[in-house]
Formats: sequence, C-alpha cells, structure tokens
Amino acid sequence: MPIAPLAVAALLAAVPDAPAPGTSLTVYSSADPAGFDPRQFVQQQRASGMDNVWGVPGYGVVKVVRKVAVPKGTGDVAFTDVAAWIDPTTVSFADLEDASTTVLEQNFQFDLVSPSKLMERYVGQPVSLTVPMGDSASNVMGTLLSATQGQLVLQGGDGIRIVPMQGAQVQLGALPGGLLTKPTLVWKLSSKGGGDHLVRTTYQTAGMTWRADYNLVLDGADANAGITAWVTLMNLSGASYLDAELKLVAGNVQKVEPQRPMMRGVRMEAMAMADGSAAGFEEKSFFEYHLYTLPRRTDVLQNSTQQLALFPPVAAFKVTKELVLDLAGGVGAPGAPIVDRDFVVARKGNPAVLVSFENRKENQLGMPLPAGKVRVYKEDPADGTLEFVGEDLIGHTPRNETVKVKLGEAFDVVGERTRTDFSIDNAARRMTETIKVEVRNQKAVAQEVRVLERPYRWTNWQLTQKSDDFTKLDSATIAFDVEIPAEGTKVITYTATYAW
Repeated sequence: MPIAPLAVAALLAAVPDAPAPGTSLTVYSSADPAGFDPRQFVQQQRASGMDNVWGVPGYGVVKVVRKVAVPKGTGDVAFTDVAAWIDPTTVSFADLEDASTTVLEQNFQFDLVSPSKLMERYVGQPVSLTVPMGDSASNVMGTLLSATQGQLVLQGGDGIRIVPMQGAQVQLGALPGGLLTKPTLVWKLSSKGGGDHLVRTTYQTAGMTWRADYNLVLDGADANAGITAWVTLMNLSGASYLDAELKLVAGNVQKVEPQRPMMRGVRMEAMAMADGSAAGFEEKSFFEYHLYTLPRRTDVLQNSTQQLALFPPVAAFKVTKELVLDLAGGVGAPGAPIVDRDFVVARKGNPAVLVSFENRKENQLGMPLPAGKVRVYKEDPADGTLEFVGEDLIGHTPRNETVKVKLGEAFDVVGERTRTDFSIDNAARRMTETIKVEVRNQKAVAQEVRVLERPYRWTNWQLTQKSDDFTKLDSATIAFDVEIPAEGTKVITYTATYAW
C-alpha cells in the first residue's frame, strides 16, 4: 500500500539534519572546589617543567565532524590534530553518508619526531656534521652507525669517528617514514563505494576539567545581593579546539580511572579572560545530571585556562544574613548514655556569620548551580569600593533549594556556655543537666542571634525547664532565636532530663 504524500513529508521532517562539519567538546569535572586550583599546575610547570596530567580532575569528550576521502575497497584514513592524551580505547568512527563503511582496524600513532628519534632513524644513512673546533668548525661526513649516550659514531672514508653530539650541527635529508609531527588516529576502512564522505569521530581525553566560581555582592542593608558566575576551563590535553561547540556536565558521573602515575611536560599559557558581556551557558537536565551549553562557539587553546560567564549577572535578589552561635557543636552522638558528671562542654566563642538565599525563579534565580566557591563582597560607602568579607564552598545545588554560605565569625558578639547544675539517679536511670548560654553584644545596634544547642548525653531527652521558647530542628538539635540589645546581654537557660 503506497504511503500518502503527507505521511512522506512527515517522515522526512522527522529525519534530523546531517551535522555540520566542526568540533564539539564536552568537559566533565570531578574537581573538589576546596582542593583544586588551576594555579597549582602553572606553579608546578614553572618549577620543574613537568606536569602530572593524570592528576587533572576531569576529562573531555571530543566529537569531530569533517569531510574525508574514504577509499573504495580497503584503505586507510588518518586524522591529525587529535589530543596527545587521548584514551585510544574510547575512539569511535562513523561514516555519516554510507552506513556500510566498516572499520577494520584503528591505531593511535604517537611516535612524534624528536632529535633522538631522528638520529635513531638515520642509523645506516649518510649524515653531515658541523663540529666546533675552538674558534672554527670542522665538517664531518659519513654513515651514521650509532647515536647513543650523547655520542655519534660515523663510518667515513678515513675510518670510524666518534663525535660528541653537544654543540654539533647535524644536517639530515628528508623526514624518515613513520615519524609524525602530531598525534594521529589512523583507521583501516572497508567501503564499497568510497568517495568524499562526512564522517564523525569521538574520543575521550585526559587533561581537561572545569570549576565554577561565584561572586556575590551584598547591598548596604545585607538584604539584597547581586551575583556573577564564572566557569574556569583548563585544557592540558595536548590539542587546541578551535571554533568549538562547548558543553559542560555538572554532576557526579562515575568513571573508572587507571591507577598509574604518568608525568609529562607541558607549557602553560597565561590565563585568558573571556568577554564578560557575552551570554552565559544554556542549562538543561540531561539524564541524572545537568548539561550547560555555550550558545556560541569558542576557541579552547591547549595548555591554557580561560574563564567564561556561566550565566548572565543577576543584579538584585533577596538574601538573609544571620548570626548562628553553636558552642556545643562537634560532640558526636553517643553509643551509650554519657553518665560521667565531669564530662562538660563549656566553651566561649563568636557566632558564625551566614548568608543564605533561595535559588528560585521568584528570587530572580532558579538555575541549577554547579559545585564551586562563592566569594562575597560588600561595598564600602566611604569610597564606593568592594571589600572582601568571606567565602565558602557550595555543592551541586538544584533549583528551588537554599544556598547557605558561611563568611566568618562576628567580631562584636560573644557567647559563653557553662553548666550550672548536674544530677544523676543511676537506680532510676535518669539524669538532669542545666545549661546557661550568655550572649553579649558590644555593637551599638541590637543583634538577632540563633543559638543552637545539642542535648548530647543521650538520645532520649526532654527539656523540663527553659527560659525562652525554642525550635526543635532534629532529634539532636534545638534552636533559640533571641534578640540581644545594643551593648547588652541575653542569658538563655534550660534543663535537659535524660532517661535510659
């Protein structure tokens, strides 16, 4: 039964267009924002000229589409300009115009030309040397017999001569076959028709990663903030990707890494700063991760780092600043009741300064935020300059979640925790403990402080007395939200009763 014209049109419309020639690069990162710093690779190279590419926390997936001459029958096709740190086991090749084209073999050739390799290849061949002899030079010609340990052994008409390689100028003929100036992928193909076909090759390479950095600027009242986000992209893969489509994957993608240290020298270029006025990455959910696509093509140069805007700057969104005093933090949950009366958590300290915001569309945000470092600044009204007030790390944060950043500790607010009473009745399996937390505010304005307390002696507890209302945050944490008057003091007391 013939297919109706409209059905044919629908089928044709459903067939995707053939990809355009070019390079697409997807970079995956396993960088720990706390420990990974691209500058360490720059410093390492400057100090020793060597860099451990396998220490780079991430990798890239390179996809190249180009026209090549596919031989009819059986023949070879070579790709140059591939990454030096390619994983050959990940290479794939597809003929986009002839599905019958078959890959019989594929090889990664990396025997790159070097002075020592050239001399090895010229053993048995005639060479010409210019050897310094004091203020003059001597020309030596002969057949190269050996090139090892910094010495050249030549067979000439007057016998065998041994010439030091240091300082000698060597003149050779054409480049011997089998030596390459660039890493090369070679496929042995079988094709019935052959011809100029559009093909696509894909492979993974080590030596690539990225991280996210955020700059947050607070307003004068600490009620609103603006944010800019950057991606720092590092490429030590041994190849440049010009006019490439760039994608980044955020999420914990599992990859089995070989346990082998490998060292290789690289040269680091200066950090290239991209134009901050360009549009940021376009984000979408992809599998169980998030994919960020740069809506323009860019050059990713080898041995370099560059910064690109992750998303356009957001001028103003609501933030909340809070002071949190947690003098009982760090005490682990007991495996048995702590009945020792000498066990006391008595401390003095300053509350942490936290800034939080809702990553929601209603708050001018709502974009999944990759893990990274958040640096916070505040304008000094005296001269209008931005001053750094703290930084913290965030994990991968989906939209509609709360982002909380710790900036440091409050200077003018001090808390002190003491125990005022303790009793225990072993026969009744019951004990009570009374805690006093004194918070002193030396500022000229009142301060709101959240005081966290943790009844740590046993999991079965209740507060039988309290000076202020509290909120139970979880089974082991309570919070007192109190206001400390200007240049004043607030005292919180409570008695916890434990039973077991």
